[in-house]
Amino acid sequence: MRIGNGCGFWGDNLDAPIRLVRDGELDVLTLEYLAELTMSILALQKQKDPQTGYAGDFLDVLDRLAPHVQAQPQLKIVTNAGGMNARACAEKAKAILAKHGLSRRIAVVEGDDLLHDLDRFLAAGHAFANLDTGVPLARIRPRVVSANGYLGAQPIAEALAAGAEIVITGRVADASLTVGPAMHAFGWSWTDWDRLSQATAAGHLIECGAQATGGIWTHWKDAPDLANVGYPFVDFEVDGSFVIGKPEGSGGAVNFETVREQLLYEVGDPAAYLTPDVVADFASLKLEHAGKDRVRLSGGKGKPAPPSYKVSIAYRHGWASAGTLVLSGPDAVAKAKAAGQMLLDRLAAIGMSPQRSNIETIGAGALTPGIMSCDPPEVALRVAVHDERRAVVERFTKEFAPLVTSGPPGVTGYTSGRPPVREVFAYWPALLDRTAAPGRFELF
Repeated sequence: MRIGNGCGFWGDNLDAPIRLVRDGELDVLTLEYLAELTMSILALQKQKDPQTGYAGDFLDVLDRLAPHVQAQPQLKIVTNAGGMNARACAEKAKAILAKHGLSRRIAVVEGDDLLHDLDRFLAAGHAFANLDTGVPLARIRPRVVSANGYLGAQPIAEALAAGAEIVITGRVADASLTVGPAMHAFGWSWTDWDRLSQATAAGHLIECGAQATGGIWTHWKDAPDLANVGYPFVDFEVDGSFVIGKPEGSGGAVNFETVREQLLYEVGDPAAYLTPDVVADFASLKLEHAGKDRVRLSGGKGKPAPPSYKVSIAYRHGWASAGTLVLSGPDAVAKAKAAGQMLLDRLAAIGMSPQRSNIETIGAGALTPGIMSCDPPEVALRVAVHDERRAVVERFTKEFAPLVTSGPPGVTGYTSGRPPVREVFAYWPALLDRTAAPGRFELF
């Protein structure tokens, strides 16, 4: 069984899924769109228009995929593009297919959106304490804009077993998009922790798209033709072992390094990677060369899934803005730092000092403070602020232009206008007993 992932985030390459389906000989195409910030953006979209709240890129991709879907009737599609409104996304997808004369059974997976039940959960004793600080959610409850539990693979597998050919979910664990189809195809037990662990490793490896095929690889210069980078697929065996690869003729590379780097991406303890499906032990995996741009993984071990779901909560947290200017000539770094401080001093003089601020000299080691630094002939000055008061942030944006004539010499890069003010959504990680919010599916 071959599962390929053609999207690693909302905004990824729109051509990648088309090329992967065209050249990859897939059984299942997965498309992964969601991140914590994405959910809060989608929640606000849905508040403004109840018919939105999903990743619209998926519909564009589906429209372009239609000829391939028609030519490959066995192809299944599993995606979390549903975001905050999987039903509306499914309706739009159904209309696109109909436009092309296609009929495919679509299922939506729901149960992850906890926002409207938050008060009921809090009243029942679920504190949703912040995993980093221990502070209970009640402290910021009025400012919450989204709350989503990370569902697992089971409702995806159940939807496929019920005949779904396209499965659209909201927030599920990224790897579960791969685990669900594998569980359905092979009929593995939901307590077969080793196979679940290996399927999770496969899903984790391909969930970020080209990151596993040469993108951001340490030795990226050894990855040929990254402009045409191939997106990854995994070939599963019935024992749970799998080979990761990419389509023949595509750019990039698949080797021990690209696989290992992605395997450790966003992982705390490699021996205990927590998911709603299994606690996966990536350290137990055996890697073997399996041909050009092919790596085989086997021997993975797993333990029972945690009793709780991770819950991603976003809440309103004031306003922010960031602006840039370029400083050139002698003493560029010193001039940039002085200009940034002048800007903040002028705000202080009128009683509008922001609660948080940061001055950076990009090009002189600002991205790696204390590790690398230099004194180049030109730098980009970046000043960012955050405050609960929008008026303070708006006034900040008006202090860049004066530096052109009232700051140090060599200021340029000011023709793009004032920087925008944006609302800040802070992240609140929490846990919820998994029995309190089970996932479910419905066929359309």
